[in-house]
Amino acid sequence: MKEELLHHIWKYRLFASHQLTDTEGSTIDIIDVGHHNLDAGPDFINAKIKIGDTLWAGNVEIHKKASDWNAHKHPTNPAYNSVILHVVAECNTDIFTQEGRKIPQLKLPLTPALLEQWQQLERSPHKIACHLHLHRISDMIKTSWLEALVIERLETKASRIDSLLEQNKNNWEETFYQTLARNFGFGLNSDPFEWLAKSLPINYIAKHKNQLLQIEALLFGQSGLLQLSQATDDYTVQLKNEYAFLQQKFSLTPIDGSLFKMMRLRPANFPHIRLAQLAQLIHTSSKLFSHIVENPTYSSLKKMFAVSTSPYWETHYTFGEVSPRKTKKLGEKAINSIIINTIVPILFAYAKRKNNDELQEKSVHLLESCAAEDNSIVRNWQEMGFTATSAYQTQALIQLQKQYCQTKKCLYCRFGHKLLQLSLQP
Repeated sequence: MKEELLHHIWKYRLFASHQLTDTEGSTIDIIDVGHHNLDAGPDFINAKIKIGDTLWAGNVEIHKKASDWNAHKHPTNPAYNSVILHVVAECNTDIFTQEGRKIPQLKLPLTPALLEQWQQLERSPHKIACHLHLHRISDMIKTSWLEALVIERLETKASRIDSLLEQNKNNWEETFYQTLARNFGFGLNSDPFEWLAKSLPINYIAKHKNQLLQIEALLFGQSGLLQLSQATDDYTVQLKNEYAFLQQKFSLTPIDGSLFKMMRLRPANFPHIRLAQLAQLIHTSSKLFSHIVENPTYSSLKKMFAVSTSPYWETHYTFGEVSPRKTKKLGEKAINSIIINTIVPILFAYAKRKNNDELQEKSVHLLESCAAEDNSIVRNWQEMGFTATSAYQTQALIQLQKQYCQTKKCLYCRFGHKLLQLSLQP
């Protein structure tokens, strides 16, 4: 049994609270369990408990065994002199404060049904520990929890953007550019795309915004992919010459091109194609971040990101190797990924910084406009009866899986909490 389970049971009163007595037979009436203390010191502070005829105000400490009080050296710590009740699963010794005061102890009445439910969650080998019991949870609880999870996920992403913004000295355009570049890596190459963007400030690109070839030279040259190529066609040679000039102009140091991965990637997802699409986007759109802030609608974003490559890349996937002609346009799935993973989080972060509730709502609404994502996590939840119709729902399910199910944080999940509550019902 984990101590955090006892904390949870106490915090939410998941026990029969009538006819409670301490280990010496005095009646206990729990008026207020106190506030859960996640810092150093007693587990619950500012509790109010009536023991016998006396009303006590103070703190509560919780352990699996009473002897843990001594093992954790609480008798020598003055911070625990304010403890008015020691709550335990097993009472195997008397305990005392540093001042020598004997502390009343309550053996927490744990119901067999609750313990059985907890053990089922803890021991379940399934990716979703509660999958056999999900039908017992009301649709209202499911909906409200998913709504909270969406915001929780956006808060996490916004926190990362805030850190990046500080690194960029509060430059939103630079922060957006780096975040966007990372998304163009589409998972496997996200890190090298971000490193590339950090090595090539957006203002350097902006100086050559009207010249697509120079934007491509900067991106391909700074990626290191250009240097790895042995191709001698006119386009590649021209890029190398342009980059040699621009590298000297801006004192640039390219990243290692071998960082980019292409194994197990469809050719359409090769980093060369994604860089060519990014170059076209920068070339055709001015002040990207300002644009999305002013017009954060799904239709406008979809139109803005529906970019193709320059003509060379219609017949190539890498430098020098000719392939059948094909227009390589960012597809709807890729655009949705950019909106979900870049546009929405940065709009959310920006709106929070500016205290703009309307923009914050618009950012969340964008998720409702995007189609449901299709991945192993979403499919797993679909098997459990969760049919997602938009990215709003799939983002919630991804957050639930990654932050709660994978780490077995059932006590912190509303589903797990509700199942423990239901176990107390006759």
